[in-house]
Amino acid sequence: MKKICKFFKTVFRAIFSFFDRWLITPITKLILKITHGLKGNNRGLEKLLNKKSTLLVISLLLAFGAFIIIDRNSNVMIDQYAEILYKQKVTANYNEELYVVEGLPKTVDITLIGQKRHIFLAKQKPSGGVTVDLTGLKPGNHKVTLKYSQQIKSINYRVDPSNVTVTIYEKVSETKPLTYDILHKDSLDSKLYISNVKLNRDNVIVKGAEYKLQKVATVKALIDVDNMVNPKAGELTLKDVPLVAYDDNGEVVDVEIVPSKLNADITITSPSKEVPIKVIPKGDLAFGQSIKSITPSSTSLTVYGTEDAVNKINVIEVPIDVKGLENDKTYNITLGKPTGITELSVKTISVEVKLDKSTTKEFTNIPIETENLDSKYSVQALNKEDSSVTVVVKGSKDIVDAIKNENIKAYIDLKGLTPGEHEVDVKVKGDDLKLSYTSKTKKVKVKITQK
Repeated sequence: MKKICKFFKTVFRAIFSFFDRWLITPITKLILKITHGLKGNNRGLEKLLNKKSTLLVISLLLAFGAFIIIDRNSNVMIDQYAEILYKQKVTANYNEELYVVEGLPKTVDITLIGQKRHIFLAKQKPSGGVTVDLTGLKPGNHKVTLKYSQQIKSINYRVDPSNVTVTIYEKVSETKPLTYDILHKDSLDSKLYISNVKLNRDNVIVKGAEYKLQKVATVKALIDVDNMVNPKAGELTLKDVPLVAYDDNGEVVDVEIVPSKLNADITITSPSKEVPIKVIPKGDLAFGQSIKSITPSSTSLTVYGTEDAVNKINVIEVPIDVKGLENDKTYNITLGKPTGITELSVKTISVEVKLDKSTTKEFTNIPIETENLDSKYSVQALNKEDSSVTVVVKGSKDIVDAIKNENIKAYIDLKGLTPGEHEVDVKVKGDDLKLSYTSKTKKVKVKITQK
């Protein structure tokens, strides 16, 4: 408790010492000087001023007056307030048909300084905004001042930046062909396809500085799938499609495009076709084993995609790895989409493979066919034994017994061969993929001649 009392005593003593040193003592000295100057002229006034109580009252009055003056000034300073108006649009006055202006900021920040009530009023009243007057300026570089029009005169403002250097160019124009790009294709139903886009014009006019126009490589209409409402197969019109100019590197070139938007007639189709599923075993089974049956959960599916891709697809091949397989097995397979195909009606299938003991059978006099021979050449076997082969078929006995010669194909690939005698490999394949086919003759000799 004694420590607290001692602390407050020290504080009050310091405050009193401060006022005594910096207010009462200087004021008292001032009064004494005044008194000395009036000495001998007015004895009554001198006696009054010489009284200690009079000096104390006058000192207090002067101190109070000084306090009022300082307080008023401090209130004015404290009441000063600043607020920033961000991204205020800049309006330039110039002949937009004849000139292009570069280097002028699109927006600036404005700092308003004043009392809060004045700033509040300034924000409520409409202003003329930020303007710059470029009328009368010729092509070239110019340093210009941005001005902010504000009706409330009791506030100050600062534009950032307030001065900028702009470059003025003569505006030129050029006609450019129009193409299009389709955006957000993934948003379109995978069963749908945009087969055709027809724009309501083939050319547009681009305007700007000459050096900018020289950069323009193409002008594209951006067809955005996200702007299509419930797209489905048929015709639809997309309005107000934006146009953008690009350079050779695909970067946007800032030029004026006339018109800036157009309409596009879009044709949406849904090409599809049902095709069979063909399971193809890959690899050699365990010794003595053969495939008795391959049973997929689905034997066909519907493919969707571009018209060309759908027309080219005749079968969906599904490879399965049977290398070293010793027992029956069921495969779960996710189907891949061929190039140009966007959707499959069946995405996964299961394939049940059953095995059997392996047996072999020979099929003789299988004629050798040719593939990939240039149309300007003809070919013939050098010997009779080079015109046919014996094929060994290996597999499940019931399946092998059902095979006939016409189910087996032996052939030679003559791609890239020119006139002359050639020894080529014999290849064999059959209709039933559950079997393996091997030619006993590995190579044959043929002669290619010009027609």
